[in-house]
Amino acid sequence: MTSPAAQPRTCSVARTLELVGEKWALLAIREVFLGNRRFDEMTRCTGAPRDTLAARLRTLVAAGILERRQYSEHPARFEYHLTEAGRELYPVILTLMRWGDTHLAGDGGPPLLLEHHCGHRLVAEVTCEACGEPVAAGSTRRQR
Repeated sequence: MTSPAAQPRTCSVARTLELVGEKWALLAIREVFLGNRRFDEMTRCTGAPRDTLAARLRTLVAAGILERRQYSEHPARFEYHLTEAGRELYPVILTLMRWGDTHLAGDGGPPLLLEHHCGHRLVAEVTCEACGEPVAAGSTRRQR
């Protein structure tokens, strides 16, 4: 009999990473958020090998994160759109971007700056929905 310590923790992070935890999957989602919905645009902007990107897009469609929509019949061409589940990944993309901007940007600064509709630079921050305070490591506790 195996000990409880030998069992991997059941975790929503692990489940999510099964779908979007690979570089090309997240970069494909990023491109759709940025308005690049067509395969050739995504390939160019991500640098992904075509067969790898095609496989990741199939996985994201099957998982209900993206949906394919035909935009041309002759030849049949498709573009990718975010589903509601896909749109809910936006804070994940933004917080990853913020971390990279803070820790990896170097002397040249962030390669891409985003502006909120209010006109100010967008800086992602996770806050408590109830009290509005920023969430930091050590400020949460498990309930189960």
